Amino acid sequence: MTKEQERARARRRYERQQATLARREADRARRMRVAAIVGTVVVVLGGLALLGTVFASEEPATEPTTTIAGCDQPPAALGTAAQLELPDAATAEGKTFVGTIATNCGDIEVTLDGTKAPQAVASFVELARQNYWVNAPCHRLTTADSLKVLQCGDPTGTGQGTPGYGFAVENAPADGAYPRGTLAMARTADPEQGNGGQFFIVHGDSSLPDPDGYTVFGEVTAGLDIVDKIAAAGVAPGGSSPDDGFPAAPISILSVAVTEKKA
Repeated sequence: MTKEQERARARRRYERQQATLARREADRARRMRVAAIVGTVVVVLGGLALLGTVFASEEPATEPTTTIAGCDQPPAALGTAAQLELPDAATAEGKTFVGTIATNCGDIEVTLDGTKAPQAVASFVELARQNYWVNAPCHRLTTADSLKVLQCGDPTGTGQGTPGYGFAVENAPADGAYPRGTLAMARTADPEQGNGGQFFIVHGDSSLPDPDGYTVFGEVTAGLDIVDKIAAAGVAPGGSSPDDGFPAAPISILSVAVTEKKA
């Protein structure tokens, strides 16, 4: 088999996996919206696995409700994604930014490299300023031996929401290796327009053999232990596989704040 055939085969396999996951996530998102209307539904299996989203009761508690992994009760997803315009990559070129991703499980600190991935960083900074990620669930956890990531950044909570624009892959590792702590863009199968608002945090050294790769635009500098706790809780039943699906411990982005790091 030639390298070109191997790449084509890898891409077809990837597209099938993504399509399957998207269908499952869309079905689960619909169930979440129904649950939000009819009331609070929390199902605990074995005292460990939490299914669905924890919604506020009619009588609000005086203290935050604690779920597994030491997280507070996550907010309901807004269910929509704003339609924005792609910011100019020049606004991030040669710059470094620091950001705080506030979640219901604690704060995750990151640095963003505008020299290596100016378009991805410009997009991240602008989406943070636009409050794009308010109450956005992290909808995918993968705990496989070769792939360990937490995927976030979709306000709809389905894995299908976009900010209304796309952009190409940049700064993808040639060897397909993504070390623990890497911050990278999630994307569709289209390497030219598949990047948008979704990103993933690597919680364990991972290998992604996709020939087009994924944009590495920063790294986690603090709070990776939070992702470790989510990963330790595992994947909720009903995912595309036992090690790939919605996290059993629901984690949502509450807000994202980004500032430029001065020399």
